[in-house]
Parts: sequence; structure tokens; C-alpha cells
Amino acid sequence: MTFTRDGDAIVWRGEGETLRVEPWGADAVRVRSVARGDIRDDDFALLPKPETPSSVEIHGDVARLRVGRIVAELTEREFEDWTTGYDVGRCRVAFTEADGRPLLAELDEGGSLELRAREHRPILGTSAYRLTAGFCSPADEHLVGMGLYQQDLIDLKGTTLELAHRNSQSSVPFVISSAGYGFLWHNPAIGRATFGRNRTEWFAESTEQLDYWVTAGHSPREIVRAYADATGHAPMMPDHGLGFWQCKLRYWNQEQLLEVAREHARRGIPLDVIVADFFHWPKMGDYRFEEEFWPDPDAMVAELNELGIELMVSVWPQVDVASENFDRFRRENLLVTSDRGMDLQMAFGGLSRFLDVTNPAAREAVWELCRRNYWEKGVRTFWLDEAEPEYGVYDFDNYRYHLGPNVQVGNLYPQLFARAFSDGMRAEGATDVVNLLRAAWAGSQRYGALVWSGDIHSTWEDLRRQVVAGIHMGAAGIPWFTTDIGGFHDGRGDDPAFVELLIRWFQFGAFSPVMRLHGDRRPATPVRAADGSERVPTGADNEIWSFGDEAYGILRDHIGLRERLRDYLREVMREAHRDGQPVMRGLFHEFPDDAEAWTVGDEYLLGPDLLVAPVLEPGARSRRVYLPAGARWTDLRGGAAHEPGWSTVAAPLESIPVFVRDGGREELRGLR
Repeated sequence: MTFTRDGDAIVWRGEGETLRVEPWGADAVRVRSVARGDIRDDDFALLPKPETPSSVEIHGDVARLRVGRIVAELTEREFEDWTTGYDVGRCRVAFTEADGRPLLAELDEGGSLELRAREHRPILGTSAYRLTAGFCSPADEHLVGMGLYQQDLIDLKGTTLELAHRNSQSSVPFVISSAGYGFLWHNPAIGRATFGRNRTEWFAESTEQLDYWVTAGHSPREIVRAYADATGHAPMMPDHGLGFWQCKLRYWNQEQLLEVAREHARRGIPLDVIVADFFHWPKMGDYRFEEEFWPDPDAMVAELNELGIELMVSVWPQVDVASENFDRFRRENLLVTSDRGMDLQMAFGGLSRFLDVTNPAAREAVWELCRRNYWEKGVRTFWLDEAEPEYGVYDFDNYRYHLGPNVQVGNLYPQLFARAFSDGMRAEGATDVVNLLRAAWAGSQRYGALVWSGDIHSTWEDLRRQVVAGIHMGAAGIPWFTTDIGGFHDGRGDDPAFVELLIRWFQFGAFSPVMRLHGDRRPATPVRAADGSERVPTGADNEIWSFGDEAYGILRDHIGLRERLRDYLREVMREAHRDGQPVMRGLFHEFPDDAEAWTVGDEYLLGPDLLVAPVLEPGARSRRVYLPAGARWTDLRGGAAHEPGWSTVAAPLESIPVFVRDGGREELRGLR
């Protein structure tokens, strides 16, 4: 049991375990451990190791790795195992700032408790382990990030989170601490994270290696910059991502979709993107337009482009057993398999199995079909739905991929689904890629993933949760976020209660990274083919003129406001691209020294200079707003100056409180 140096890394071996600690970017360290065998060079999210100035010191039972402002200290302790009489060794890793201030440390043994910070518990008959990694961190720290969960807690300290994707849940295992560190659990296994006051625990149901990455920074800005350097930067958002996107479940034919686009033009309402939603295809997995309902996609795209509108098409990863591509995909092992029961994984719109996007051949196959049937017709933006994927039953231990069991690698799925299209589009010459996905994992941002929050309900509770979700997604390194304005499930245009909710959601959407109206409005209308066979129904109207004259005026005004924000948003998107900064940010991001800013979850910053306070309660015509210390603020609506602190601000139905940071970007001048 001893430390050795391997280049710029420290290696410790003992009791069958190999532990490797090495620099991985400026101010950052990667830690890997295996219970048996050799360290693996998994590249799930982390990019190749950059050259980084560092130093190694080994003095007896203590070794230190210094990388910029972070220090990893490894301490070996030998003791007698009273059950065998042998001397055994343990090695603990602790992280500090360069000046010695503690950041985070693996658990110690706890005296007679004999705790293990890195517990590899064998799964008998396999080479895998159930892995638990335990850490001590400041009891009073605030934690943010971790992706998208349907809850309203802005501070994750004291929470337990499932490390798994579900419809409306995206697990992105990167967390930022107010204590000055960022932590990436670089493991795509199904598991959980517990952020207790007495300890933090990360758990993987099945894995072969412990792998995590830690960085130190004086502010969230520095931490997310280091994280983007380590896992990849988002592309530059193309210009059509800055305006208004129109969608519903579902435009069921070519003429219906075109008529909505034409009506926008007739009314002079700007529109950047319109969407052909699911089941524009004959069978799931055909990856093409159904000719009866979409007779001339080339002409459709050409007319839209003449109007200055991009077409986005829905692509699902399910392949129906009746699809023209099913037999080929099954024969070539391009589909997910089930370990038990019938080898069927979904039954929506037909019995189906999922495309295995962990297989490079499957990624190439689906892209080639979409290139031929969509890209060559002028489609440049894709809606990659069901990206979790949404199994009919979330039995995570029942599915197997090209890369291994779902329980070991399943959280990679949305990242690799995004990669399939990013790689294909770039091969066709695209540079600024944006595609809409319903889930993400670490590294998804580098593949142009715009993540929306899934099939949420049309309720005030769900609206409140999406504000929190957007803040956490940004902190987790996913800078592009959006929601279904109005909520997805239900909502009637003739219901005054829903119309009020829609207006408030639309106002939130106007100040979101991407502004997108979508939903399954009631009542639905059946759709049949010429031969009488049924198709998926179409929901009720979901255009801004569908909800009454008062709502129409307010919604139209906010699309105009979005247009006036375009120059500012372009600069914020450029900052996301170059520097990794989130577009939608918690107040703590710009004001980390303001303790109150870490506790506010019902308002946020759009970029560095706009503070947005959505109205999140029915009937509210005012709301309390917190303006962080360290800046002066001006009400966007009337130009009134406001001092930092809490105050109650008017919020009539036609507007929400939005404040401009004094001295902010030039693009905001004259916005009022």
C-alpha cells in the first residue's frame, strides 16, 4: 500500500483497489477508482484531458496534487483488521482551496464505524458493483444544478434525487455549491444522489468504476466556465432560436400548418419556427412524411422559408413493429433489447421498440433516413422527442444497450440521441446546431440540445416548478431551456381560468431562453385517412388568436417584446457559447455574495442584466420581488428606479415585473 506517481497523476493501491487522482482542466481534478483491474478511460461526458500546470508532492502517507486553485490531498491510514490480524489500508481524498480552505472531502472511517468512502459492493456473478461514494461538505452550503426535477426547491441541500430520466425529469449530475466547488458524478448508471446535512452520498445501481470530477471557483460563473471547458460548449444559437416558436398537438396536414404560418404573416406577427409534431409519418420508425396528409414537403418548406419561417419536425426513437424499417433494424441489432418478458418497450400508437442510440451504427442509420426524408427537403431543426427514453414501464434493469445494461449506462441515452443528429447535421455542413429534446445528460449541451421540461400539466403548480427547473438546468451546464407555454396536458381556450394561466405562462416564455407555445388543447378532433383508418387526433386551436381578444392583445405584445430583445438575447447566447454561462440564471449566479440570492426560486435573471419575476398565482395583480444587493435596478415597464431588497410590485394582467440592471448591456437601452 503506497503512493506512486504516474506522470501528473497520483496512484494509490491497496486491498484490491486502484485509485487514480489527476488534473483535468484548470482548477479541476478527476478521481477514478476500481475495486479490481485497471482504470478505464471512459469518455461519457468529459472531453480529453487538457495539458494543465500542476504539481505532485508525496510525503510518506500523504500525497498532494495542486492544480491552480484546487488541492487534492490523499491520506493513507493503515490499521489492523482484528478479524484477520492483517494490516489493511484505506486512502481518503479531501479537496481544499490553494489557501487551505476546505471544500469537500470523502468520508473518513468514523472511528469504530469503519465507514468506507468508496464502497464497491459486488453484484455476484458479474464484473459490476453497487457503488456508494460518501462525502463530507459544509452543513450550511447551498446546492444548485442536477438538471430537471418536478419540484419547487431552489436549494438542493437536504434533498434526495433519482439519477434517472423520466418524462419531465432529466438527471444531469453536476452540482454547484455556495462553498465554492462544482462536482460532476461522471457515471451514467441509474442511481440516486442524497445531499444531507451530515453527508452527501452518490449511489450507482451497477457500475465497474467510480469516476467523479471536482473544480474550485470563486463564483458560479467561474465554476460553470470550468465545467463547459471540461464537458463541451453549446454551439452558437442560430438566429431562428431567438424569436417565437409556434406548435400544437398536432398540425395534422400540410395545408393546416401552412395556413397558420400565412395567418402570422397576414397579421404581421413575427414567427421564427413552426412545428410538424408526431405522427406526420405513416408508422413510427418510418422517419418520413405520410404522403396523403403531407403531399409536397419540398413546396411546404420553400413557402415557409419565403415567409422567413423554419420548419421543425418531430423524430421519435421508437420503431413500430409494423414500420417499414423494423425488420432491418432488428436484424442489424440497432434496437434496445429486453432482458425479460416480451421484447416490446412501448405501446403508444402501436407496439414498438426503441432505437439503440448507444450503437454508432444505429445513430448513423436513423440520421441517414432523416437526412434523405427531411434534411434534403430543407428541414434544419429537429424535435427529438421521447429522449429519456420513455419506456412503457420504467423497469430500468430490464433493458440492454450496445454499450451495456441500461442500469449501467442508461442515462447516456438523450446525450447520444442528440449526438446522432448533431454529427449528421455537421457532416452536411451545419455549424450552429439546435435541436429540441425532452431530456439531457452531462455533455448534451455540446450537441446543440435545447431541453424542454416535458409533458407537464396546465396548472399553476407546474408553472411554478418550471421556473425552478430552468434555474437548475442552467446551473447544471445546460444553457438552453424551454417549456410548453400553457402546459402540455389539457387546457381549453374557452376556459377563463386557463386563459389567465396561459397569459402568465406566455409572459414567462417571452423571457425564457427559447419562447415556444405548445400543448394538447381540449377538445380533440378525430383524424381519419381517406380509407377510413384512424390517425392520432388533433388538439384544439393553440394559436395566439385562439384565446379571446384580451389575451390576443397581450400575447401579441409579448411577441413584439421578444423581438426587441433579440439583440440582447444574441449576446447572451454568445456568452453561453463562448463562456458556458446559462441563459436563464438564478440570482445567485451574478450575486453569489448575497445570501438571500441563493434562496429565491420564483424569479431569475435572463442573461446578466434582466431580472424577471413571473406571476405564479391565479388572480395576482402584484407580487413580492427581491432585488439583489450590489446593483441598482430600473423597472423595464416604466423606468422607475428601485433599491435592492424586498418590495411589492404591481403586476397587472398585461405585464410581469422585469428589472434592468443599471449599467447593463447596451442592447437593452431603449427597450422600454
